[in-house]
Amino acid sequence: MNKLVLISVEVAFATEVKEDLILLKIQAGSKVQDAITLSGFFEKFPEEPLGACQVGIWGKKVNRSQELKNGDRVELYRELLLDPKEVRRSLALKGKVMGNFKQHSKV
Repeated sequence: MNKLVLISVEVAFATEVKEDLILLKIQAGSKVQDAITLSGFFEKFPEEPLGACQVGIWGKKVNRSQELKNGDRVELYRELLLDPKEVRRSLALKGKVMGNFKQHSKV
């Protein structure tokens, strides 16, 4: 008799205005794609091309066929609208910096 073994995983996705994190209990041996499907994000974010998004576990890109381990956090990565390097370069040319950092003047 096979005993059903469940693992806990999170699935995370963020739009420009909202972050969402779902905790799931799924069968051991499940894949990244299984967790994404069970998260309900396809229905919750129909305007987002989630099927084409790159995915990762804890910030490291993986394939959707990657087997999950207990405690994994599956992340769906939206395509960047602006290249951060280009934004920094543009701001530097204007004498500005990214983020909420205060620029220090020399004394």
